[in-house]
Amino acid sequence: MIKRNRTKLSLVIGAVCATMLTLATPAAHAGTAEDDHTATFAALKAFQASAGPGAAIHAGGPGESWTLSAGTGTINSNRPIRSDEHFRMGSQTKTFTAVVLLQLVDEGKVSLDAPIADYLPGVVTGNGYDGTRITVRQLLQHTGGIAAYTPYPGLSTPQPNPDGTFGLTALVRHGLNSSPPIAEPGAGFTYSNTNYYILGVLVEELTGQPVHQAVTERVIEPLGLPHTVFPAPGERALPAPAVNGYHGARLGPIYLWTPVTSYDPSLFSSAGAMISTLEDLTTFYQALVAGEVLSPSGLAEMQKVREVDPKVGFGLGIGRKELSCGIVAWGHSGGVLGYMSQTMVTENGRHASVVTNALFQINPPADQLHQLLDTALCEDAAQRS
Repeated sequence: MIKRNRTKLSLVIGAVCATMLTLATPAAHAGTAEDDHTATFAALKAFQASAGPGAAIHAGGPGESWTLSAGTGTINSNRPIRSDEHFRMGSQTKTFTAVVLLQLVDEGKVSLDAPIADYLPGVVTGNGYDGTRITVRQLLQHTGGIAAYTPYPGLSTPQPNPDGTFGLTALVRHGLNSSPPIAEPGAGFTYSNTNYYILGVLVEELTGQPVHQAVTERVIEPLGLPHTVFPAPGERALPAPAVNGYHGARLGPIYLWTPVTSYDPSLFSSAGAMISTLEDLTTFYQALVAGEVLSPSGLAEMQKVREVDPKVGFGLGIGRKELSCGIVAWGHSGGVLGYMSQTMVTENGRHASVVTNALFQINPPADQLHQLLDTALCEDAAQRS
């Protein structure tokens, strides 16, 4: 259960150049972000050089936050991305969906180790799938053997409703029909949006509410996240102020950007429809890891991870990463048309949230993003140990 609201104390104290902003709490020390965070700023510039037109990181530790920006949030202008600007957060939505499911576990409405067919009979069927063998936990952890599926407007979608929106059940059916099972339930890890479409249907079944309303009332409003939105089907607009998203490509120093066209957020729904800011995402993940969002047992279940790569594990809607300085960070990444983002926080109060305003389907700058997050979260680690 969410225990209390959290209030952000961010305050703009200066812009030191056209591509860099510093935001800090009153406890932060004076000086420019470039001077105080040179390694992180260098890592940010390296990331942005392989990413979208602009990139920003909102980071810090107990009692302080600061923001660095490189490039621009709007092409053909000099407009740094700010930490209070809205963007589509993509799969960071999955952590919010997982939180609601774990709240429902606490309420006795669902069991993690029960088959999904116990709650949604006939939904996970066909094309080799058997919902009597796939558990709720496996859906949350991407271990149910469901094949990867990523929707794309106009190319890989179910038939839309007459108003252009997409129904969750139709998204589930399309995802399952796209490919047969990739593995036996429980045998391996395969990241798939279909898992979280199914969980969205489950949330709606158990709460009697549309999933966007359940997440809003159970998570966004109690935490007091003023710039976080789970848009209802048909709500296409990005709230102002906003980071503009782009399609594009880079080939060395050559790049081309075109604005992302409007699409209905219901296409991504409980797997990736939400909108937020770097500041709000930081507040959410810090509250989650601090035990202010779930019960102790719910958080413990969420943080039971399965190793998916060296020093990387995935729990129930959240990832765990061991950093170069030995610190463990928790969070999730997000990728959706026009935006690539990730937020990671540590139990000792360190935090870093990153966004760039383009998503590359080929050669995404994943290594540069990891290096940026690692650098920011490990700043001054020796002095803090």
